[in-house]
Amino acid sequence: MEIERKYDVDDLAALPDWTALPGVAVVGAAEIRELDAQYLDTADRSLARSGFALRRRSGGPDEGWHIKGPLVDGGRVEQHWPLGDARDASVVPPAILAALSPVTTEPLLPLARIRNARTAYALRAADGGLVAEFVDDRVRATDQRSGVERAWREWEFELGAAAPADPASLFAAADDAITAVGGRPAGSASKLARALGA
Repeated sequence: MEIERKYDVDDLAALPDWTALPGVAVVGAAEIRELDAQYLDTADRSLARSGFALRRRSGGPDEGWHIKGPLVDGGRVEQHWPLGDARDASVVPPAILAALSPVTTEPLLPLARIRNARTAYALRAADGGLVAEFVDDRVRATDQRSGVERAWREWEFELGAAAPADPASLFAAADDAITAVGGRPAGSASKLARALGA
């Protein structure tokens, strides 16, 4: 279950100060990740209409094929498969087609390519548990239906395994820290939505 908040931020904004967040004792060193994701959907966007997204992403600790499910209780279930041998994102592995078959069996076509220069920071408790991960993303996206290219900067704050069972106070503190440096709630629900102009 992926539970996160996204924020829009100006190109020159300074990073937030995470030292005052409840439960956070250590802010990890910056980890650079170069991510390249290809999103696919049917011609009539049946995955999106059902709340799903399919991508093949290289780079980062979770590279591979991902299916993100609909938003439920503030989070989305994300399923992962390895990249496998295929280098062509249009060759979707049979296991993923099977997982998507309750939603659609129509051909999957290129929808958007999203390249992301990400800097990630682990926010850890005193015992080393991951309270949250904060990422600073500089995104370049291409709508492969229209050819329109877009670029922006955004931040994500995602709960980790050591987050409190009721994360309201943690999210409130994160909101305050981000607002203090000029961040604001994201205008789009996802990178894919923004890549497509939504």
